Amino acid sequence: MGLTFIQAAVAGTRGRKRTLRFLVDSGASYTVLPEKVWKGIGLRPKRELTFTLADGTELPRKVSECLLRYNGLEAHTPVILGEREDQALLGAVTLEILGLVLNPFTRTLQPMKLMVAKH
Repeated sequence: MGLTFIQAAVAGTRGRKRTLRFLVDSGASYTVLPEKVWKGIGLRPKRELTFTLADGTELPRKVSECLLRYNGLEAHTPVILGEREDQALLGAVTLEILGLVLNPFTRTLQPMKLMVAKH
């Protein structure tokens, strides 16, 4: 097993943007932006949710949304407004919004097979 990192750009209010290195974690639900990044692009909290760590510890975190650009794709995604020690992490919700999946064998992002129900 290995780690997968990507470079992606995030944009907030008034066109402020940053490019940063994300750890891809398909086991995490939401994407996390470090405090310096989300403040730098002008994000503001929209609500607060409680997240559970692997050891069962519950953490309240504020949540917002931003525009994320990666490899020619772009989408609005919810993001956890991280604290000073939090690292940039790309979660499953953002992967799904972008139509991507993490291939566990090659450790690369690939287009997902998109499904739709038809009556």
